[in-house]
Amino acid sequence: MRLQVLGCSGGIGLERRTTSMLVDNDILIDSGSGVGNLSLEEMTNIGHVFITHSHLDHFAFLPLLVDTMFPHIRDPIVIHGREETLKALQDHIFNWHIWPDFSKLPNAKQPVMKYDIMKPGETRTIGARTLEMIEVNHIVPCVAYRVSGPTGAFAFSGDTTTNETLWAGLNRHAGLDLLIIEAAFPNSEEELSKAARHYTPNMLAADIVKLKHRPRIFISHPKPGQESVIFQECKAAMPALDINPLSGGEVFNL
Repeated sequence: MRLQVLGCSGGIGLERRTTSMLVDNDILIDSGSGVGNLSLEEMTNIGHVFITHSHLDHFAFLPLLVDTMFPHIRDPIVIHGREETLKALQDHIFNWHIWPDFSKLPNAKQPVMKYDIMKPGETRTIGARTLEMIEVNHIVPCVAYRVSGPTGAFAFSGDTTTNETLWAGLNRHAGLDLLIIEAAFPNSEEELSKAARHYTPNMLAADIVKLKHRPRIFISHPKPGQESVIFQECKAAMPALDINPLSGGEVFNL
């Protein structure tokens, strides 16, 4: 199983791209501005998009992706997510006012895009990969995804702060090779982080002790300009763990 990080920043600017990850060549987890790094040929391989939540940095390029692929789509692209997340996309984005409703184009019987409502705890198996939705704690309904295949497993936290559900969901399984988890704000901005329901390094360190596994850990979603401070604080707060910064363009083979 191959994981390519298309974007993992909490903002934009020069090389920064917002969250999107490509599993093998056909599954996206989130569809932020990192999707724009794909070639047209690479886009046409995508059949499934798993959305963590309805904030713009995690789905901003989904409308453009579907529009770009429109002439090349044979089977509908399946957009997976919580009911609240998909309803937000339907009501506010794919509503003909902001963007065409591609769930009804070229016609309602044969659309190029369709929605798949998932509930936390549910899984979807695509080929040899199984994706499990795990509830997390954010300012809007949000989920993490654990992705497993014959050769390994990784998890992506989505946006979250202190919680029990992510760790319990990961602990239900026998192992975890790689964990991509957010730390959006430095410790000096803890009050802001709590209000926005994100982790700081210290808050993450206090929570990650709940995880029984010892995967490689990569820090995502740092606010632009604060990447180095956040990572160094993560290293200091979790010295016994294998903590690494995450960069757009990184590839993991599990």
